[in-house]
Amino acid sequence: MTFVRGPVTVSVPATSANLGPGYDTLGLALALRDELTGEVLEAGNGTPARLEITVEGEGAGGGVPLDESHLVVRSMRLAFEQMGLAQPSVRLHCVNVVPHSRGLGSSSAAIVGGLALARALVLDGADRLDDADLFGLAARLEGHPDNVAPACFGGFTVSGSEGDTFFAVPSPVADGVSAVVFVPPTPVSTAVARGLLPAEVPHAEAAANAARVALLVVALGQRPDLLPAATRDYLHQDYRAPAMPESAELVRALRADGVAAVISGAGPTVLAFVGPGHGDDEGDAEATDGVAALLGRCPDGWAAHHLALDLAGVVVR
Repeated sequence: MTFVRGPVTVSVPATSANLGPGYDTLGLALALRDELTGEVLEAGNGTPARLEITVEGEGAGGGVPLDESHLVVRSMRLAFEQMGLAQPSVRLHCVNVVPHSRGLGSSSAAIVGGLALARALVLDGADRLDDADLFGLAARLEGHPDNVAPACFGGFTVSGSEGDTFFAVPSPVADGVSAVVFVPPTPVSTAVARGLLPAEVPHAEAAANAARVALLVVALGQRPDLLPAATRDYLHQDYRAPAMPESAELVRALRADGVAAVISGAGPTVLAFVGPGHGDDEGDAEATDGVAALLGRCPDGWAAHHLALDLAGVVVR
């Protein structure tokens, strides 16, 4: 017997990459989770593998394909191949909460969730595909590691590549740091957002950005008061503004008021950091009022969510 009997469910968090200056290297897991439930179906000898897919939430009603081209299915197939197994017949149910094409890591959630689900459906899957290998597969499939790293490992991660090898290192986050995300109704393609970036930037801007990346790691870990300065970006947000003018304007307005606001990933979602003393303490009226005031900055027609940081990454339930 190779496969687990009965259904298996995995849960994977939303993620925000870049966080301002940390282009393609910094990522953060957020407490907004997709769930994928899979079950290997018995098939007779010589019967082609079959696939059953149902979707709830984001992408339901024709928003995502229900065939072999589904990103979760493609990721599962890659994991099965890596474990030396042929694609079995599978029943897959997706409960999608992470908004699609909004800069909150929906594709990374699908990739990491699919890889982890395939591994969990194999009796000795953890021996055939360890966490490091799963992360490497996810980064290659996504094309960059900044979202898949926190999706795999949770929390705040610093990631990158050396040749064909990807790395991810966890970094601490100070107690009480959370985020408010402002999600617009209209998506922006990651390919479109990346296409607006110049091939080169001035040396002075690159140096200034490197300083802010280093400062951001310190700010998130121990000095949240430095987050407004540490989230200043010189590499990508201004170049991408024409593709998401309302998001760019919201970032400018929030930052003008001292809020550490950034474009989340490739956008168009805007993420604003909330420091200690402005979080979830129900007994702290000032903290509650601060979050409420920030949520009140949400533009008409957008959705706003106050989210804790997610420290778990992908998990099997």
